[in-house]
Amino acid sequence: MEASGGVAVLTGVRELLPVLRERAQETEDRRALSVETVKSLAKTGFFRLLQPARFGGIEAHPLTFLRGVRELAGACGSTGWVASVIGVHNWQLALFPDQAQQDVWADDPGTRMSSSYAPTGTIRAVDGGYRVDGRWSFSSGCDHAGWVLLGGIVPPGDDGTPADFRTFLLPATDYTIDDVWHTVGLRGTGSNDIVVSDAFVPVHRSLSFNDTARCVCPGQEFNTAPLYRIPYASIFSWAITTPIIGMATGAYDAHVSYLKERVRASYVGVRAAEDPHSQVRAATAAGDLDAAWLALESDMGELMELVTAGQRLPMRLRLRVRRDQVRGTELAIGAVDRLFENSGGRALRTGTPIQRFWRDAHAGRVHAINDPERALSMFGRGEFGLPISDAMV
Repeated sequence: MEASGGVAVLTGVRELLPVLRERAQETEDRRALSVETVKSLAKTGFFRLLQPARFGGIEAHPLTFLRGVRELAGACGSTGWVASVIGVHNWQLALFPDQAQQDVWADDPGTRMSSSYAPTGTIRAVDGGYRVDGRWSFSSGCDHAGWVLLGGIVPPGDDGTPADFRTFLLPATDYTIDDVWHTVGLRGTGSNDIVVSDAFVPVHRSLSFNDTARCVCPGQEFNTAPLYRIPYASIFSWAITTPIIGMATGAYDAHVSYLKERVRASYVGVRAAEDPHSQVRAATAAGDLDAAWLALESDMGELMELVTAGQRLPMRLRLRVRRDQVRGTELAIGAVDRLFENSGGRALRTGTPIQRFWRDAHAGRVHAINDPERALSMFGRGEFGLPISDAMV
């Protein structure tokens, strides 16, 4: 089911790409994906790729999911971004207690979730669960979701219980969406604020980041596929970097097509494609994108091979995944910058794909998971034999 289902989804995604390219400017102007776009994505089965089979999911290899993300982002950066973050939430919900999964999917397995993980709200432990209150920002695709995943810190208990960073799952009836998304990049993602006013979240609708870091979560009792035994930080981080690689790939394709026809007035009518400097820049950008993608394929392949064999994941591999992820983002940003600089002044025009991919990629770059110093420092600590305490590895 996994192999045939994944192939069928990618085929459907590729058939949708021309429409997404045509809608890219419209999506940006709307500041959110259209209902038609989300329905079309759902029809391909894309959102089912990482969903448990017992709820109609495909339980595909993460590479199948990420390949789809790259292609979607190469057509429309905002669509690829939303598809990735919404799609990876089905994988995360599979780690929650079974009752939380039933709450979301029992009546409608196609129900989607948005998220905002920065712990900006207030959490209070109460009998049977938690009281959640506050504002969370950057919830991409929230207009097309019926639930939200919010990050929060449970303060230390009076009984000596230590503070705990958890994810809380809330239905749309427990929050409002504040339309604040006015940005220079990823304008079409509708990444608005989530506002919660003293909502009660039962304990089964929360999940500790410590459990995800240890790869020991309650949902694994019911979802036994190897897919659900890989670290949260490994799959979520690449779900953020992959759209950026896709945007840079889209910029590359647009750049090559443009330069084949461009005549450089400043060089007395010389065709840009014949300029050796342009050729070198294109080659360098292509090489950087290939390097980023090959690292992703290698890392995900090794992770899945080990968990499928029931083997423990070595810390050095987990650190390498995060190292390669932030380096993948850096390589993609370097590539899209080089392509933009080589495209000339006409690429600045509103509506041209190159400038839109450039803005979208840089907007994605500022996501916290892309902070290179944090991930590279962790890798360096590991190489020098120092302890690692960060849960995002």
